[in-house]
Amino acid sequence: MENKMILGKSIEQWKKDYPLLNKLIETEEVFWTNPKHGKFQEAIENISLNEEDVKDAEERLERFAPYIAKVFPETKEKKGIIESPTVKIPHMKEYLEKAFDQKILGDLLLKCDSHLAISGSIKARGGIYEVLKHAEDLAIEEGMLTTKDEYSILDSEPYRKFFSNYSVAVGSTGNLGLSIGIMSAKLGFKVFVHMSADAKQWKKDLLRSKGVIVVEYESDYSKAVEEGRKQSDLDLNSYFVDDENSQNLFLGYAVAASRLKKQLEKLNVVVDEDHPLFVYLPCGVGGGPGGVAFGLKLAYKDNVHCFFAEPTHSPCMLIGCMTEAHDQVCVQDFGIDNVTAADGLAVGRASGFVGKTLEYLLSGDYTVDDDKLYVLLKALADTEKIDLEPSALAGVVGAVDLFKTKAGEKYLEDKKLKDKMKNATHIAWATGGSMVPKEEMNKYYEKGHKLSKK
Repeated sequence: MENKMILGKSIEQWKKDYPLLNKLIETEEVFWTNPKHGKFQEAIENISLNEEDVKDAEERLERFAPYIAKVFPETKEKKGIIESPTVKIPHMKEYLEKAFDQKILGDLLLKCDSHLAISGSIKARGGIYEVLKHAEDLAIEEGMLTTKDEYSILDSEPYRKFFSNYSVAVGSTGNLGLSIGIMSAKLGFKVFVHMSADAKQWKKDLLRSKGVIVVEYESDYSKAVEEGRKQSDLDLNSYFVDDENSQNLFLGYAVAASRLKKQLEKLNVVVDEDHPLFVYLPCGVGGGPGGVAFGLKLAYKDNVHCFFAEPTHSPCMLIGCMTEAHDQVCVQDFGIDNVTAADGLAVGRASGFVGKTLEYLLSGDYTVDDDKLYVLLKALADTEKIDLEPSALAGVVGAVDLFKTKAGEKYLEDKKLKDKMKNATHIAWATGGSMVPKEEMNKYYEKGHKLSKK
């Protein structure tokens, strides 16, 4: 392994250039702060996407709301807007302070994307948005729809018949597949979801019950994406949802920020120069957390600090951003196995598009051990009666690490935030969990119970 060359450099040279790699290779927990993180105004000038693009996505979701409310009754109450609650979790905060012997200054909140309607994860944002945009583009091009129409007309035979001439494909570890599969099938598309070895059986079963064709692989996420793309390329009427490079997915996620802003205002949460906001986002390939972080930076500029959270066995975004090699390297290049219980985060190669877009906007990235995810899962269920899947717990420990690690402490010092932390708000982004079958959740809880006794 030591003699292996990666982009013309030996592993030893990589370790020398980036000392943190030593710990990452040993799958130890780390907290990395981004040395390139800078002022919002300067960073945004180098990014091709802007506020107008996010506004366009928001308006599209509003156009589709009557259709969503009609075909998914669970969204009726919110008039077809797919949104999740943001809740304070004071009992979990107490637990964290005691368990990790670390005071957390400020309030701790949970953004419950775990409870988003239709597919029960953050992927209900970007995944559903991208399918809706594709459907709208096709129908408008065919002359069957205008943006002035009432979109609930899409729930009728002529449209389903029209969409059945087209197919949608995606590669996924699970949650994106659920969002793309459920939404595409509902509209009438033929759907192919290419699933990696990490994907849970219940997710495959659920998709098949909706009429989705699930293609399984014994390899990881990258292989599922590669094969899905190949198959899609053979059919002119097939549309491939590219989780690694899709601007549409990214924009669908970014819409979350303006909605969160309204929720925080209702909760009387102030975010300004003296009241900083810290957001901790579980990260796989990067599309979901990247889009949300981008939206948050547009909304709060320098007053929000976004950190990604990854499993110790799949730190692809951290390695990509730290080395600036982005998608040119994968965790396996460094002998890291990419095997984790956090199935939604089991990605070996990060999105280069996301890494480069957030190059100067991302505050940092940290890693979490699998066992800790289970212990936190049990603790959240006990303290707040909220059930999440293991990968969604990665964000919950972020506030602890910010205060407890030397890198976190230095970040607060360098950004002149130390005196403001008692007024801070911390949000852990809960990315999935409400659709996990009860017996599966019980197994997660039991595992957490056993591990917490160690």
